[in-house]
Amino acid sequence: MQAAKKKAAAAPAGGESAALAAIEKAGGTVRPVAQNDERREVSFYLQGASVKDADIAAVAKLSKVVFLHLGNTSLTDAGLASVKGLLDLETLHLEKTKITDAGLAHLKGLSKLQYLNLFGTAVTDAGLEHLKGLTALKSLYVFETKVTDAGIAGLRKALPGCNVVKGW
Repeated sequence: MQAAKKKAAAAPAGGESAALAAIEKAGGTVRPVAQNDERREVSFYLQGASVKDADIAAVAKLSKVVFLHLGNTSLTDAGLASVKGLLDLETLHLEKTKITDAGLAHLKGLSKLQYLNLFGTAVTDAGLEHLKGLTALKSLYVFETKVTDAGIAGLRKALPGCNVVKGW
């Protein structure tokens, strides 16, 4: 009986079982960030263009996601809408995706976001406007984007604690 209770406590809540299965089917992984820590790391790293917006939608059904790696996938602005409910998110990799300025609007409520990688996306200075309320943001990578020095200066004014890296 004790073992059954323990197993039930460890099982994902609600629709999380289906979400976990969908993520794994798409080639993603879901792991705890550390032993005895409920927070999660979700990664589609190295799965490439085969990962579509629909595959990423399952992530929205998970709780306590703090690390999300969507780099090098076919993620679009529409797919990024799945991320907006991940209020515990601290690290987000979007490098080499199809994200544009419009997609960054979905990040507005992510008050715990500390790291954002936009390398190789179509983001411009207009997209940085959506990030100005992310006061926890400490690291932003914008190399090989259309972000200008003027856009970076405006963001640094709004987020003085954020290190913005444009390139070498």
